[in-house]
Amino acid sequence: MVDFGATDAPMTDSQLAASRTRLVHIPALMGAVVPIFHVQGVSHLQLGGEVLADIYLGRITQWNDPRIAHDNPDARLPDLKIVAVHRSESSGTSFIFTDYLSKVSRAWAGGPGRSAAPDWPVGVGALRNDGVARVVGATDGALGYVELIYALENRLEFGEVRNSTGNWIKASIGGITEAAENAKELPGDYRVSITNAPGADAYPIASFTWLLVPLRSSNPAKGKALKELLTWIVTTGQGEAETLSYAPLPKSIAAKVLKTIASLR
Repeated sequence: MVDFGATDAPMTDSQLAASRTRLVHIPALMGAVVPIFHVQGVSHLQLGGEVLADIYLGRITQWNDPRIAHDNPDARLPDLKIVAVHRSESSGTSFIFTDYLSKVSRAWAGGPGRSAAPDWPVGVGALRNDGVARVVGATDGALGYVELIYALENRLEFGEVRNSTGNWIKASIGGITEAAENAKELPGDYRVSITNAPGADAYPIASFTWLLVPLRSSNPAKGKALKELLTWIVTTGQGEAETLSYAPLPKSIAAKVLKTIASLR
């Protein structure tokens, strides 16, 4: 029996209604999804949201495409086919990435849309973040998307992304935090998207990671232990987030989350 779960894609109203147990979303920390690339001789790229969308739509197919060159005037871009790599299974990372693409590209929003398992128009599938990282690292001309820690651990180049204010931002703990602090008001159930959030330094492909816990535990002892675990995660445990390339919850959000944890029964 599962006592709690975790997700990077908040449950929908219909999913919550279909659950036999009344579930609560508990934000645990925040992370970033980054566009990784492997192009021989190129170590720095700026990749705008509409360009990323059009690559995954199959509209941009070469690295020396004029739109990529316009955003990267100092890069020596080769006449090389782009190999777009995506997740092959349902994935919270894909949900975050396509949530962002849906906000910045009408073509994407009206096509594949926001989904943990979209119908990818083009590209090569790979299993899990480490699979995408492995394929990109081994393929000249490849582009993919992974959680920040996988880019860092695999020493893969990842691009700057243009945020909602027009600034080019490379993923960082500070940029993730600013996205959360500047996003729209946090709803009571914490199901909120912080992609493409306002803020001069906000990183645009950021998201909460949620724990899914029962409002009422069927086992009082387990319920007590779960509340203690959640309290540790939102307090002491936050100090571990940055070592794993995730951002801790802003103090104002953590304070609200602790009140929700206290209300669990």
